[in-house]
Amino acid sequence: MFFNKKKLTIGFVIGCLLFSRFVKINWGDGFFFHPDENNMARAITNLSNTNLDPHFYAYGQFPLYLVYFIFRGVTLKSPSFAQAVLGLRLTSAVFSCLTIYCFYLLSKEVFRCFNDQIIFLLFLIFSPGLIQIAHFGTTESILVFVFVFDIYLAFLLKRKYQFKYLIWAGIITGVGVATKITALVFTLPIIIALKFSLLPTVYYLLITLMTGIGLSPYSLINFPDFLSSMRYETGVARGATKVFYTNQFLSTKPYWFQIKNIFPYVVGLPVFIFSCLGLIKIRHHRNFKTIFSFFLLPSLIYFLYFGQLYVKWTRFMAPIFVVFPLLAAYWISQLKSKSFKSIMIILAILPGIIFLNLYLRPDIRLSASQWMDENLNDGSVILSEAGNIVDLPLNTSRSFMVRNFDFYNLENSPDKLADLYQYVERANYILVPSRRVFKNQTGSRFPSSSQYYQDLFSGQLGFSLVKTFQTPNYFILDPENAEETWTVFDQPKIRLYARR
Repeated sequence: MFFNKKKLTIGFVIGCLLFSRFVKINWGDGFFFHPDENNMARAITNLSNTNLDPHFYAYGQFPLYLVYFIFRGVTLKSPSFAQAVLGLRLTSAVFSCLTIYCFYLLSKEVFRCFNDQIIFLLFLIFSPGLIQIAHFGTTESILVFVFVFDIYLAFLLKRKYQFKYLIWAGIITGVGVATKITALVFTLPIIIALKFSLLPTVYYLLITLMTGIGLSPYSLINFPDFLSSMRYETGVARGATKVFYTNQFLSTKPYWFQIKNIFPYVVGLPVFIFSCLGLIKIRHHRNFKTIFSFFLLPSLIYFLYFGQLYVKWTRFMAPIFVVFPLLAAYWISQLKSKSFKSIMIILAILPGIIFLNLYLRPDIRLSASQWMDENLNDGSVILSEAGNIVDLPLNTSRSFMVRNFDFYNLENSPDKLADLYQYVERANYILVPSRRVFKNQTGSRFPSSSQYYQDLFSGQLGFSLVKTFQTPNYFILDPENAEETWTVFDQPKIRLYARR
């Protein structure tokens, strides 16, 4: 009877995993709002059987080749841009599922009780951040998988050194390096498991290097272009190269920003709180030294390095999203009261269940455009914002006159300020397509932008809020207060103001 119940439970967990990772994998309804997956998809369309140089080096070639060759193998044709985006998203979802499977194997190292192992897996499955990156055709799901698989192999190597584990570790880490060069940091669990032994470590790093080059060869073949791209990306990450889409990080505090504006949102507030309690409890775990050495210490080092960068995008923290469900599940596993334990489990998975609502509804930008199509008059003049991947309104049958004003360069020229208020005078409506400008361009550094939005929101500009469009997919915390990229690509809050 227990065996059947166990099989049913595992089947339920697999069902939740597949649903949460693949539901509405084609989100956006034909429009593509994420810049990273757009860049990767364009790189895939640059590939051909006679030319495998993607001419894109911000990331490695492994995910590009994976989508290209699978598509070619199945259809005998090169993928279109839309097909490349879908292929990248499917790749992310598959790797996210593989990550959960790795954690199923790892869970036995942390939790003795089968029920506690299932609780841990459910926390991972319904982690909002992991759900989101599984729906983005980017590198994050692959990198999380590489990190977790290396941790699993580190546990195996500690238990019994076998050269085949070393080979697997080198191959998997090489996949990570061929996806993004920063995956080199994932070598740490394996090197610790090898106790820094010289010869095994050299073998491991050589296999990693050969795999990385083999799966991303043009990073070496076109090394000058690769190096130029890395210098640019590093300059942006460190704040040496200023670009408009990093304004939100001006004057932000390292580490505290991630703790306040990223982690509570991507794992859900209950799991974030429970994980803090679990961090205290887990010190008493029978296997704490191993868990700390292979999991917590590498995660801490990762956080200490990437957390101090000027750029603090949510995706930079993706590989350590998994730490919080582990610590939270361990804290809950120590609770004695079954009733209290059940309540805590429900609270922990609730943010993820609510977050899934995002992928069960039409894209909010299309819903907003449809509403404007049905409620605004032909010829309406709409003042909106430039700098979004795709501008609103979309696919409307009305002949709207939309002016997408460049607020990012507003402070640099007095002429632009005069132009802005001329557009305001002519506009029937003002559209704020996301929090991207008004949340970032505030204070004394952005006097013109700050004053404009103060006047708009207070009504002094002569406009009133007539409609707000937002997907109801959040639990307690307002997602607009999170790091910008948590919302602007797939769940922006859109505001429409009308002239009074």
